[in-house]
Amino acid sequence: MGQGEVIIVGAGAAGLAAAGALKQRGIAAQLLEQDAAIGGTWARRYDRLHLHTIRALSGLPGLALPKGVSKYPSRDEYVAYLRDYARHFALDVRTNFPVRRIESRLEASTGRVEWHATGSAGEVAAPVVVVSIGQYRVPRIPAWPGRDDFRGELIHSVDYRNAAPFAGKRVLVVGAGNSGAEIATDLVEQGAAFVALAVRTPPAIVPRDPFGRPVQRTGMLLSRLPVRLADRLARLTARLVLGDLTRYGFPQAEWRPYSRVTVPVIDVGFVDVLKRGHVQIRRELVRLTQTDAVFADGHAEPFDAIVAATGFASGLDALLDDRALVDESDEPRAHSGETTARPGLYFLGYTHTLRGHLFEAGRDALTLARNVERYLSSAA
Repeated sequence: MGQGEVIIVGAGAAGLAAAGALKQRGIAAQLLEQDAAIGGTWARRYDRLHLHTIRALSGLPGLALPKGVSKYPSRDEYVAYLRDYARHFALDVRTNFPVRRIESRLEASTGRVEWHATGSAGEVAAPVVVVSIGQYRVPRIPAWPGRDDFRGELIHSVDYRNAAPFAGKRVLVVGAGNSGAEIATDLVEQGAAFVALAVRTPPAIVPRDPFGRPVQRTGMLLSRLPVRLADRLARLTARLVLGDLTRYGFPQAEWRPYSRVTVPVIDVGFVDVLKRGHVQIRRELVRLTQTDAVFADGHAEPFDAIVAATGFASGLDALLDDRALVDESDEPRAHSGETTARPGLYFLGYTHTLRGHLFEAGRDALTLARNVERYLSSAA
């Protein structure tokens, strides 16, 4: 099986995992990456970022993270690893190639279906395409009434690097996911004058290392239990380690991370600054004025800057030629690595579990490689 049989759209961790797993089966792939360098998306994340998953369970197929890397790898350590991974397997990565459209065509000369990936840098075709552009491609900022009137700085969390530009300022962080909690903590620790966190749907918050054991490993053990029991044990563990956070103004969360597979906030300092009163909790942000944020309870107060940790869209609906391939959340209907409703089309990097995104991407990549090998053999 030679060059040109597989296109992989996206050379992030999932795309590289796919290429590495395919390479180990003798299948060559070309990766199309919109950034100028491998790991570009990771490199632009905020400075304090560390993985919430441990080194031993965050590697990609065929190459573990080096032992000299931190237990919870830093942003820069993981970027270096991704680039080393591509070099180790001599992967064919074409950078500066943003893909705008993926579609299948029946080739008259061969009678075979070919997949075409088209972008401003040209067009590439192959019998198989793997879509691994990730879950965080398109930043979303809600269209709050008055958003355009707000005179302060308003940025999405994707554009936040560190707290230096916000020193001495009143800052509102909107969204209580992992990024929002970490950015709020960073702002407190690095000199913002006042920090508030607007919470619409309160998340479950869990300690990163309950009783000295990585929560990722604990999550793997609990995932083997009935989901209701796993939810109860996880909630009890968090309560024992972190205490009752409603005493500090944080709303009561609905604890169903296993039965609903919702990713909890992994605590890496947020609970401490919350308990010390350095982060003030606010209700859902509903509108803005020139100077103020107005919350769901009618309370209004001024802010110099707002960081919107309000999530992303995958962008799959605009990329694919068949809207039926994605669900109402703009995520693939088919499981990552598995055969889809369209022959030759696969997705990777869209599995949501408490075992960790990178861990799942590595496992799914091995499944993908087996399925692609079988498909190419049957089509030969």
